[in-house]
Amino acid sequence: MGYYEPYGEIPPKDRDISRAITSLREELEAVDYYNQRAVVSSDAKLSELMIHNRDEEIEHAAMLIEWLRREIPEFDKELRQYLFTESSLVAVEAGAASVPAV
Repeated sequence: MGYYEPYGEIPPKDRDISRAITSLREELEAVDYYNQRAVVSSDAKLSELMIHNRDEEIEHAAMLIEWLRREIPEFDKELRQYLFTESSLVAVEAGAASVPAV
C-alpha cells in the first residue's frame, strides 16, 4: 500500500512492520489465487500442485503473523485471545468464552 506518513519520519522498526504487513497481504492474496485455481482446475495433477503452492503461501503467512506477534504487543494479546478457541468468536470477544458455539 505504501506509506501514508513521510517516510523519513517513520522509525526503522515501524518501516519493518509495514514491510511485514505488506508481505502478509501479498501472501494471503497468493493463497486466494492458488485456492481459486485449485478448485476450478479440471486437471487433478494441476489442482494438486496448486494446493501445494497454496499451502506454501499459508506457511509464509503464518511466519509473518508470528513475526508481527513478536514485534507488536497488541498482536500478541489479540492472537492469544482468539486463536485455537472453540467458542463463538463473538462470545470470546465479549469475554463469554464459556458460551457454546452456535
